[in-house]
Amino acid sequence: MKKYIVAITALVVLWSCQSDEKYEDLNRDPKNPTEVASDFLFTAATVSIGDYTASPNVNRTLYRFLAQYFTATTYLDEPNYDFTARQNPDAVWSEFYRDVIFDLQNAKEIVMEDTELDQSEKDARLGQIEVVEVYAWHVLVDSFGDIPYTQAVQAEEFPLPEYDDDSAIYADLISRLDAVTAMLNAGQGYTTADVIYGGDMDAWVKFANSLKLRMGLRLQDVNASLAQSAVESAIAGGVFTSNDDIAAIQYQSTTPNTNPLWEDLVQSGRSDFLAANTLVDYMNQFEDPRRMAYFDDNVEGYIGGIYGASNNYGSYSHIGDQFLDPTREGLLIDYAEVEFNLANAAELGYAGAGDAETHYNDAITASITYWGLSADEAAAYLSQPEVAYDGSTEQLATQYWIAMYDNPFQGWSVWRLYDEPALRIPQEYCNLVPYRYTYPVDEQNLNNANYIDASTAIGGDNTQNPIFWDTTTPDQSTYVGCLDEEE
Repeated sequence: MKKYIVAITALVVLWSCQSDEKYEDLNRDPKNPTEVASDFLFTAATVSIGDYTASPNVNRTLYRFLAQYFTATTYLDEPNYDFTARQNPDAVWSEFYRDVIFDLQNAKEIVMEDTELDQSEKDARLGQIEVVEVYAWHVLVDSFGDIPYTQAVQAEEFPLPEYDDDSAIYADLISRLDAVTAMLNAGQGYTTADVIYGGDMDAWVKFANSLKLRMGLRLQDVNASLAQSAVESAIAGGVFTSNDDIAAIQYQSTTPNTNPLWEDLVQSGRSDFLAANTLVDYMNQFEDPRRMAYFDDNVEGYIGGIYGASNNYGSYSHIGDQFLDPTREGLLIDYAEVEFNLANAAELGYAGAGDAETHYNDAITASITYWGLSADEAAAYLSQPEVAYDGSTEQLATQYWIAMYDNPFQGWSVWRLYDEPALRIPQEYCNLVPYRYTYPVDEQNLNNANYIDASTAIGGDNTQNPIFWDTTTPDQSTYVGCLDEEE
């Protein structure tokens, strides 16, 4: 059994203070190794995913820049997709391998060896862990492409792990989701340590199926049979049916358990981020009612900061008040996403998917009402000729992307999968919008032979070689920005 030093982070300690008696003995001598409860590791790993996918921090994932929802005022390397200065790929790689997957796999070991749990409890907890771990693996694949998988986080046996083919990893992850429903239905899993659903096992089943729905649709252009079987299985198993079902980290009002948006937009006292003109311009075009939720009214109308340029903080729209709340939930999958995915599945003719137009309308309505607006406002928005369903990929993708404003990893993925909407070439450095992260510098230095093999397999380690499921790429030469005269 692997050992830990109980000084990992105050984050989960404070969360766990509200937990049961299993946490009463966590305050031990930090100089002496001790075994940590699986509850602690499960919470820590889950929160790490939420933090890294939600954070706008230029030292982290940059998903809010990659989807062009946010832009910056001062620090321009990251919104211009220069990953070298802060080694962002290294940060993402180490966070997901070290603080998510490693913790989850050790949590599994502890659960399996726990003599105080009956088998049904073990199975249910292992099922919850499995869903979070599959989510983490899928984010890594969708961010990098080929990655270490079968030999990963096994330092003693595989100190220099080989990289697995990304499409093979995806197939295995979907098979793991196929098997997880029985585990989740076996009994009662984590409760207090579950910062997503608080132990609601039926909700976990919907989460697993909604994740499988997302992943299955990623495969529609590269593995049609697996895409269809995964999606149809997810629908039959039960996906989200309302905004009450969403998978989200439940953050708290006191540090260090707050939403990372609050940390960078409020606690920092800095003025680093603005709403990007990429998003604001689309929403202005549609007179989108969500503007009053997404953005502040600090300027007349809604004006996005020029993407990738040096922007004056007072001259452009700030981020909306709902994102300044330390308890704002951190979205992993929401109901609007599920409805957009069902619309796509229906357009593809998959069994059980229903009517594409109905799902499209329900997706937009779910997004608008989630942000505190009314169903009548959603209906008025949908009545506009440019918004009313027309069955085009461009329309579906654009509305999907707008709705993913607070789920930027998915927003970036929507653009990559559907090649819509048109984004912008960053103003300052003229770098193209990435289709993937480059591999970490540490991999080049410490795992060089396997790094070279992986780079060769994907056609070169650069941001313009897409993930395996991204079979077509938009003509970025048509994108505005980059010293364009209109700017």
